Amino acid sequence: MSVHPQQETLSFQTEVKQLLNLVVHSLYSNKEIFLRELISNASDASDKLRFEGMSDSALYEDDVELKVYITFDATARTITIQDNGIGMNRDEVIENLGTIAKSGTKDFLSQLTGDQKKDAHLIGQFGVGFYSAFIVADTVTVTTRRAGLTPEHGVRWESAGTGDYTIANIEKKTRGTEITLHLKEGEDDFLNAWRLRTIIKKYSDHVNLPILMHKIDQFKSESETKTETENTPEWETVNHASALWTLAKSSITDEQYKEYYKQIAHDFQDPLMWAHNQVEGGNLDYISLLYLPAKAPMDLWQRDQQHGLKLYVQRVFIMDQVAQFIPHYLRFVRGIVDTNALPLNISREILQDNPVIPRLRSALVKRILDMLDKLATDETEKYAQFWQQFGNVLKEGPAEDFANRNRVAKLIRFSSTHNDSIEQTVSLDDYIKRMKPEQKKIYYITAESFNTAKSSPHLEIFRKKDVEVILFYDRIDEWLIGHLSEYEGKALQSVAKGDVSLDEMSEADDQTPKEELQQKDEKLKSEFDSVLKRIKSVLGDQIKEAKLSHRLTNSPVCLVVEENDMGSQLQRLLKAAGQEITEVKPIFELNPEHKLIAKLKQESNEAKFQEWVHILFDQAILAEGGQLKDPATFVQRINKLLLEMGE
Repeated sequence: MSVHPQQETLSFQTEVKQLLNLVVHSLYSNKEIFLRELISNASDASDKLRFEGMSDSALYEDDVELKVYITFDATARTITIQDNGIGMNRDEVIENLGTIAKSGTKDFLSQLTGDQKKDAHLIGQFGVGFYSAFIVADTVTVTTRRAGLTPEHGVRWESAGTGDYTIANIEKKTRGTEITLHLKEGEDDFLNAWRLRTIIKKYSDHVNLPILMHKIDQFKSESETKTETENTPEWETVNHASALWTLAKSSITDEQYKEYYKQIAHDFQDPLMWAHNQVEGGNLDYISLLYLPAKAPMDLWQRDQQHGLKLYVQRVFIMDQVAQFIPHYLRFVRGIVDTNALPLNISREILQDNPVIPRLRSALVKRILDMLDKLATDETEKYAQFWQQFGNVLKEGPAEDFANRNRVAKLIRFSSTHNDSIEQTVSLDDYIKRMKPEQKKIYYITAESFNTAKSSPHLEIFRKKDVEVILFYDRIDEWLIGHLSEYEGKALQSVAKGDVSLDEMSEADDQTPKEELQQKDEKLKSEFDSVLKRIKSVLGDQIKEAKLSHRLTNSPVCLVVEENDMGSQLQRLLKAAGQEITEVKPIFELNPEHKLIAKLKQESNEAKFQEWVHILFDQAILAEGGQLKDPATFVQRINKLLLEMGE
């Protein structure tokens, strides 16, 4: 049957143009990864055929042995990667090769610096898959036909990696995809049988299907190819073609584990850690191979991006990115699960209701948390590296995983007043070990930045009494503490909420009787009663009340809220997100021992009194990281005060 070519030239998606320009011009120190990426794609295509073939065996078209063929032509200067997997139809070619449907693409491209070496490193974090072909090729030709379609539905795609590509219908007798790379000048070292074999052994030795090349002894030399009419070449398998996870751990080298991770994760860097386990018995047989990446992928914070593990049933690939096995806060984990406890015809919809899934999920989560525990305990420097990349993701855990809330909380790291460092190295266990003998609570403060938290006036009494306070300044922290009210029997208490307990905060060597302290407190309240009422009158409904503070030692004023009210930082975050909230009126606390407050107490001029109150109130807002409703008026008041002082 004749084929109408329907050839057309189409433009790449804007993001693809930018990515291709970067790939083509970046300086790669490890160009050979193009072969790993293309073989990995071929393996995925074969896995998809296996899965679809379980319900429709006709897709195999009397060719049931799935393989990948690698050939090269030294004269034409081409390398060809051919598979007999699922293949693509015309629409799928346009979708898969002409666009990037990956979440976070624009965010990734916005981070490019123009420095070729730095940008090449960013590509590694993003992952480019098929487009890695343009690292070594100036033109790439793809011919493909989807399994189940007739030969005249073949498709030919070609591009020089610039702004556009051509696509045409062709006749293709066999299903699957054939990719031909027309090498750039200077890349001829890849036109060598031994070189290609070495790359395959290094990166793709445990791809779960055979990779075939011509036997070297069929050639006159390593780089001289004969035609079929001269001598039909004999094929040989050049990889182990066995699933790595099925082998005994003792027979697998660290290098093999690392290369397998790069294959399944499409990552350029070694993993930080891995765990390979086989569980038998208890009606739940499974093998898991789990990896912790060293670097966060670009799409880590894209909520609509799929994450998860690869699922195999009885060594047969079923589906990719199975999110049901791990909670969202562990979405950075990569790896595979192979089990006999699920049917081969399982689907994503059936997974939702299968009773085996919760048991597998529970076991895998325990395994991952064990990995993190071990890393945190035995390799603190590596855990610090992990925390820098994934700490804010792990902070989602207490809200998402109630059953493991304490285990996750144990892994979380913070900054604190213990060392006033922005580096988050303090654990809750560290904090508890340093607690005062009489201390009953774990104290913390939330702010929009580290400096705002560290310099908060709310910390003054705690610093004076040498009581450690955790400094929360990441946006996720408000969400975290909303679901982590206690740890190891110790309640978490905001230093900006409610009253500070004088009993708990008293120094061990303070012999002042409790009754005497209470009498002093009552006396101060009596002395400042009229001042507090005047302040409330001036500020009106801007505050809930004015009162004397037990937490201030150096600052004149601060703002706090009631114990069960929403904190000011959370209010700001919700407003910034466009949510309507009921505004919480703060409590205006005064330090009765501060000279400014003493001066305010003695001020008889009502106009000056009001000016002072407004200035002090605005200062309190600024000190906690808030924004003034009328900054210009605040500046005018400060300027007026400065002029009066200069007279």
